[in-house]
Amino acid sequence: RRRPGARTFRFTMLLRRGASVVPRTRCYVGGAQRCLAIPSWATVDPSKMSAADPAIGMNLVGGVWKSGDSYSKGLLELPDPLVGGTMMKVPNPTDKEVDDYITRMKDCPRSGLHNPIKNPERYTMLGDVMAKGAKELRKPEVLQYFGDLIQRVVPKSGPQCLGEPTVTRKWMENYSSDNVRMLARTFGVPGDHPGQTSNGIRMPFGGVAVITPFNFPLEIPALQTCSALFMGNQPMCKVDWKVAIVMEQFIRMLIHCGLPPTDLDFLYSDGPVANKILVDGDCRVLLFTGSQGIAEKLTADLKGKVRLEDAGFDWKVLGPDMPKENDIKYVAWQADQDAYAFSGQKCSAQSMLLAHESWEEKGIFDMLKEKAAKRSLKDLTISPVLSWTTEKIQAHVDACMALPGAKLAIGGKPLADHSIPDIYGAFEPTAVFIPLDTMLASQENFDLATTELFGPFQVFTTWKDGEMDKVLKLLNKMPNHLTAGIVSNDQQFLEEMLGNTITGTIYAGIRARTTAAPQQHWFGPSGDPRAAGIHTAEAIKLCWSTHREIIMDRQPVPDDWEGKMS
Repeated sequence: RRRPGARTFRFTMLLRRGASVVPRTRCYVGGAQRCLAIPSWATVDPSKMSAADPAIGMNLVGGVWKSGDSYSKGLLELPDPLVGGTMMKVPNPTDKEVDDYITRMKDCPRSGLHNPIKNPERYTMLGDVMAKGAKELRKPEVLQYFGDLIQRVVPKSGPQCLGEPTVTRKWMENYSSDNVRMLARTFGVPGDHPGQTSNGIRMPFGGVAVITPFNFPLEIPALQTCSALFMGNQPMCKVDWKVAIVMEQFIRMLIHCGLPPTDLDFLYSDGPVANKILVDGDCRVLLFTGSQGIAEKLTADLKGKVRLEDAGFDWKVLGPDMPKENDIKYVAWQADQDAYAFSGQKCSAQSMLLAHESWEEKGIFDMLKEKAAKRSLKDLTISPVLSWTTEKIQAHVDACMALPGAKLAIGGKPLADHSIPDIYGAFEPTAVFIPLDTMLASQENFDLATTELFGPFQVFTTWKDGEMDKVLKLLNKMPNHLTAGIVSNDQQFLEEMLGNTITGTIYAGIRARTTAAPQQHWFGPSGDPRAAGIHTAEAIKLCWSTHREIIMDRQPVPDDWEGKMS
């Protein structure tokens, strides 16, 4: 039997061997290769995280770091998702031990820490922090540090892990220097008489919160928390505590780069404790990324003061025009990436592939089966499923298989020969073919076929000429509209699809995908007034600021004025 830390170390080293995607220096002592030293601001070493030397997380509130000793229940032990055994310990406060968070949120001025009139120098301060932070992330050892740490808590392939700090760094570069203050750009309109002008400005909300899931432990919480700060808010950030150690280290890096530690709070806790802070602290706006059920509860608890990226059963349609052979191979590769990279644990993962019958005749489903068979836990192109157990996944696959006309297309079995803890899922990349008419035959069939399984699972179906209305009915009936892809270069088909669907982030053309949104474009759902966005200036202003109109009327009142009663 392999010693407890051996397999974990092997997976960490897989990332290192795959690090050719970014330049990095290597340190040698006496001719022997060793890992790069962790950054000076870091408190966790991913290469040492184990039962013998678990990582220790800390809460941050009011500029003070608080350890587990501050709480009656002490530290919560969290398991290694690959081999089991305690890997880290994090604070576990009760709902009676978070009054400091509640007070901080409640006492933050409604006018924020800054706005275009108050403390405007903070815009440039935050721009400087972004510049310094991006420079820090450009260091090969810092990039590798975050890649290794991400892989320890959410085991996924090297390129997937390194992608998060890379996108985060590029985004920070985008908002360096004056670009934070540019987010608060005002506009003016001339008045009715001399001295009168009307000016629109962007105002913060005050005490706000960011709650994000496990699947992107750096990119989503980092970008949304910084965005909240940009607009003058004081955010409390809570990440799923299985992975929150990554965001804690990012915050430590920001403080190292000049961010005042009192600008934000950071929380390890369970859901009910966080909920109490939000309600009792009168959270002015919550940015929530996670499940639809919790999103609806938070909407009610906070009386609608939410921005949501709540769920993503995401579809891709393969159009009626058949491309050349090389393009078909590309579409198959992209579809495999969209559905099964990180074992489908992305809110943008491809959940349903609707192929025109001509694509089936060309063997698109067989191509996907071949690609899925090449994925392996050994190189982390298959990952542990952190929110669905193996039994729950199997039950859903079996239920879909029981629908009329359904058949197994890919996979369908649990993984063998692994050490993934039973609290997580371990399953092959899987697809079930369900006829289009079956899904539309009843609400029960539709609900089952469009259940978002946050794991390596998708639904295949086909459609033929004359069935566009059925396809659109199916797509628009779905309750969530986050991402989608329309694979076609037929302009008429593209316009019909784009004009009759409402997905918030949609890719169109022969290279259309559903995943891997870069930092330069909007990513978020549509069709809901609570919809959140990320990345762009429009997303930042929508989520984290509100419009205020200031009408200036400064000229002296004429001596001969005469008012009439109306």
